[in-house]
Amino acid sequence: MSRRGGTIPAIMSIWSKKSISALLADSGDGAGGLKRSLGALNLTMLGIGAIIGAGIFVLTGNGAANYAGPAISLSFVIAGLGCLFAGLCYAEFASMIPIAGSAYTYSYATMGEGVAWFIGWNLVLEYLFAAATVSVGWSGYFSAFLSELGLHVPAAFASAPLGIANGHQIVRAFTCVDPASGMTIIDPATRVAQLFADRGACIAAGHQAVDGIINLPAVLLITGLTLLLVRGVQESATFNNIMVAVKTTIVLLVIGFGFFYVNRANWQPFIPENTGEWGKFGWSGVLRGASVVFFAYIGFDAVSTAAQEAKNPQRDLPIGMLASLLICTLLYILMSLVMTGLAPYGALNVPHPVSVAISAAPALKWLEYLVNIGAIAGLSSVVLVMLMGQPRIFFTMSRDGLLPPLFGRVHPRYQTPAASTVVVGVVAAFIAAFFPVQLLSDLVSGGTLAAFATVCIGVLVLRRRSPELHRPFRTPLVPLVPVLGAAFTLGLMYTLPALTWSLLAAWTAIGMSIYFGYGKRNSVIGRADASAAVTGD
Repeated sequence: MSRRGGTIPAIMSIWSKKSISALLADSGDGAGGLKRSLGALNLTMLGIGAIIGAGIFVLTGNGAANYAGPAISLSFVIAGLGCLFAGLCYAEFASMIPIAGSAYTYSYATMGEGVAWFIGWNLVLEYLFAAATVSVGWSGYFSAFLSELGLHVPAAFASAPLGIANGHQIVRAFTCVDPASGMTIIDPATRVAQLFADRGACIAAGHQAVDGIINLPAVLLITGLTLLLVRGVQESATFNNIMVAVKTTIVLLVIGFGFFYVNRANWQPFIPENTGEWGKFGWSGVLRGASVVFFAYIGFDAVSTAAQEAKNPQRDLPIGMLASLLICTLLYILMSLVMTGLAPYGALNVPHPVSVAISAAPALKWLEYLVNIGAIAGLSSVVLVMLMGQPRIFFTMSRDGLLPPLFGRVHPRYQTPAASTVVVGVVAAFIAAFFPVQLLSDLVSGGTLAAFATVCIGVLVLRRRSPELHRPFRTPLVPLVPVLGAAFTLGLMYTLPALTWSLLAAWTAIGMSIYFGYGKRNSVIGRADASAAVTGD
């Protein structure tokens, strides 16, 4: 092979690492840089905005009813501890390398360009697809809330044209509607759209099966949040702060008032006896519950994507990530105790478990509407933070030459990655509008777990390779904490179903095709290596 032809350097660039000094040079406020306007409070609120959403309003009930019973609170402790291990590793990297690329950047510094691309591509699953998925959930809550106010969104324009049947079959989606009023049939227990197994069951009940055309509320949410993110990170952070304040206040109201009406008999037995099947109650159920509720924590690492917009990243990023993680873990534990104390855990396996728990105490009726508002605010802030994180990862990858220059452009007035933000918003809106998103949830989790494990391993690698580097925040108890973090996340990845692994393999194949077709050819570090090989440097 000819060295002059660049073949060998091109191959070796897969393992090339970006020096810490080069990364720090990229984080400055020079020409074309992002605007630094976020403090520790803003970053903490971003973390809370990303974490508190579907987890506290949905997963708590599912985990309690199917796996752990009242001991779902212990599941949150275990899951939170695993996330804390990963969070401590993230904090070290974020303070040392305050770049917008999150786990992608950290992998570039420790394990090379090929691994960095793999992680960056997986982060698309965590952020872009998660934004689309959560926006569909938001659409359901929002449409139901409007119906209660007498404003009805036509069913055909509040659902995607495709759905999932039998867990894997893509079918034509429909919504069951009252033919007289045109209103979607709402389940009085959950106050969300009534689910029917098939069209025949809907029609037999005297209703009309309306085919979905487009999930318009989800599209409008993503469009509005995308425009807000283009306008400026400070404006976006202010909106997020308001949403976080609303949903956190409502969660605290449920916890505070709910404890007065807890029926302690509902906590007996606290850990229900195992049914004879692993994961169905007992201690194995507590562990299985931990793997389920872990996904309620997805998003705390989004704080690291705002590194180049933090005023004092070395100090504020660790505070933002760890504070938001600890606050949300405490809220999850308290909320799960209240919910399982208000209602029998078996009754919480519904799309809206918080409402079911509150309805068990008539004196708390006044909280039901507030809970709906909290769910709407909670899910909207999650979508906002996901839509904020993805363009900043693309921004960093573009600056490294692995994506086209379009993704690295900064708006001259707003100092935001506007072009990348618009592209992400358009793709997310398209997915939310037309595609079934049920299958994407496990993909989102798989991409996130891969990123978490890589960051934990990266701390070990960089501690050994470059122990002299300045680390404003140091992960404690190394190597114990990184090893436990990697073991926890890889263990959870092992539990993902076979179909998810197949889809992850297909997603990886697409990503590596893009890397070898474009990224490796245009890599900044790859071109530098090729130039050095030709000149003999």
